[in-house]
Amino acid sequence: MPEVTLLTQDELRRLVPLDLAAINCVEQGFKALAGGQVVMPPILSMAIAAHNGEVDVKTAYVPGIPSFAIKMSPGFFDNPTLGLPSTSGLMVVFSAKTGMLEALLLDNGYLTDIRTAAAGAGAANCLARPESETACIIGAGTQAKLQLKALCLVREIQQAKIWARDTAKAAACAKSLSLELNIPITVAETAKHAVQGADIIVTTTPSASPLIQANWLQPGQHITAMGSDQDHKCELEPACLARADLYVPDRQSQTSKLGELRSAIAANHVADTEIFPELGDIIAGKAPGRQSAEQITIALKKNGYKKALTTVRHHLEILKTSGLIEIVKIEESRGAITKYYGTSTKLLDFKTPVDFDSKYSKVIDSTSTKIEKILKNLTPKAPKLKSK
Repeated sequence: MPEVTLLTQDELRRLVPLDLAAINCVEQGFKALAGGQVVMPPILSMAIAAHNGEVDVKTAYVPGIPSFAIKMSPGFFDNPTLGLPSTSGLMVVFSAKTGMLEALLLDNGYLTDIRTAAAGAGAANCLARPESETACIIGAGTQAKLQLKALCLVREIQQAKIWARDTAKAAACAKSLSLELNIPITVAETAKHAVQGADIIVTTTPSASPLIQANWLQPGQHITAMGSDQDHKCELEPACLARADLYVPDRQSQTSKLGELRSAIAANHVADTEIFPELGDIIAGKAPGRQSAEQITIALKKNGYKKALTTVRHHLEILKTSGLIEIVKIEESRGAITKYYGTSTKLLDFKTPVDFDSKYSKVIDSTSTKIEKILKNLTPKAPKLKSK
C-alpha cells in the first residue's frame, strides 16, 4: 500500500495560516466551480438532534488537480458548556488518478475554520465597497473572530462592533480582537445597534431564527451570512433578500435548499425560478458585482466542499515546495510529483498569492532539470510522518 502522510492539527496550524494566500486559494476554488467542470455531489448530512449536533460529509473533484478530499465535519453546538469546541473533524485525501489514500489531515476542524473565514473575506473582497472601514460581527465564537481577522486582510477596517446573545462572551471576544488587530471594537447592546452604521456585516451563528431584519439595512452595506448551513437555520429575515440590490450565493443549488435563499423562497420573497450570479461567476468576470456605492449586497455561504478541497490543495503544494514533505520520486515525463514523505521544520515565506503561484508553477510546469534544481534547496529528510 502507498505511504500515507499524517498531519496533526498543530502542524496544520503552523503550515496553513489565515493569510492572503489562503483567501486567494479559496477564490480560485470559486472560479473553478464557475467553469462548470467541477464534480460536486450533494452533502451527506445527518442531524443528531438529541445532542444538538450534526455531521456533514462533503467532497468534490476538480479536473486538473491530482488529488481530491473527503471532509467529515461534526458540529455539536452544546459543546462549549462541556469545555469542548463546537466543531471538529478531519479530511482524507485520495489520488484522483488511482483512488489510493494519500494523506490524513487530522485538523479537528481547523482547515474548515480557515476555509470558511477565507471564503467570507473573498466575498467581501468582491462585493463590499473598497472604502469600507466599519465592520459588524454577529456572533462571538471561533468563526466570528476569524471572520474579522480575514476581513482586515482585504479591507482597511478601522473599527468594529460585535453582538452576541452571550454578552460576556461578546465582551471577551471584542477585547481579544481589539488587542490583536489594534483597532477599537465595541460590544453592541442589540443586533440592530451593531448593524447600524456598519459597512460590512458578517453573521456567524447557527441561529434557527432571524437575527437581522430587512428594515435595518442601509444603502451601501454588504452582508455575508455564514451560519445557515442546514434547512432549519436562518440568520437573515427572508425579506432581506428582497431588500438587497444584489444577492450572490456561493452555489445556488445549495443555498436554495440549505441556506437563506430557501427561507426567502418559502416566504415568497424570491421566486424559485429566479437565477442569481454565483460568487465564482463574479470572480471569473462572467457576471458583474457591485455596480454602485449605494447598492446593498448579500453573499450567502453554504460552506461549499470545493473550498475545503482547494485549501487542501494549497496546503499539500506548500508542503511539497517547501521541503516539509520530502519528494522522493518524480514522474519526469510530466514533471509531476508522484510520491512524497517525511517532514522538517523549514517553511518558505509565501508573502503574497503571486509569490505562491510562481513557486507552484515552477514545480508543476517546469522541466525535470528545473525541478531538480529546486529540490537541491529543500531541507533534508527529518523524522518521518507516515503510516502503512
